[in-house]
Amino acid sequence: MRLQKYMALAGIASRRGAEELIKMGRVKVNGEIVTEMGIKVNPEIDTISFDNRDIKLSDNKVYVLLNKPEGYVTTAKDQFGRPTVLDLVKGIRKRIYPVGRLDYNTSGLLLLTNDGELTHKITHPSSHIYKTYKCKIKGLITNKKMDEFKSGVDIGGYTTAPAQIKLLKKYKNNCLVKVIIHEGKNRQIRKMMEALGHPVITLERISIGKIDIEGLPKGKWRYLTKEEKEYLKSL
Repeated sequence: MRLQKYMALAGIASRRGAEELIKMGRVKVNGEIVTEMGIKVNPEIDTISFDNRDIKLSDNKVYVLLNKPEGYVTTAKDQFGRPTVLDLVKGIRKRIYPVGRLDYNTSGLLLLTNDGELTHKITHPSSHIYKTYKCKIKGLITNKKMDEFKSGVDIGGYTTAPAQIKLLKKYKNNCLVKVIIHEGKNRQIRKMMEALGHPVITLERISIGKIDIEGLPKGKWRYLTKEEKEYLKSL
């Protein structure tokens, strides 16, 4: 199989992440550094290592659901020394990685795992997995603006796919809406709302597909249930 797929199956990183590690010269096959993409390996014959540690396939996968607070970055390390989501999931012996990202100032549901194949499946653009958010925005949004949101919004050289939006609550000078999208463009909802003249005040992801954070306090985590794992793998 291809080297990056093997690394994903072993829980080192997603396929895309594995490709970056290969480019950086941190992966060896039979003692030799490999930097080219597409090389194939045979786990029964070849010795594959990452940062000079042998990579072995393991069935001991870990699946975690975190209710991420604002003020944490969705990376393993941050060059500016800001706290990361891995600081919130102490006590897990296996090395796990976030599935996709949430902005520093965005809270809510974040999955973490060492299952690279599942990460690839969920984050790939073709997955069309719906993500649901609660979004507090400036101003009182009109039905016309919501229709524009549903049809797709130009966010600077790119028009978003059709999405869903529902008004949940009106305040004096702002309102709360529920938004459902299946794309994962960088800061997409914030850019869409900005384009419509309703900058985001707070943004919280409450579900990915059928998995939600109901009952899980902000900053806390739990393991996925058997049913949740089976659901994700069936997508």
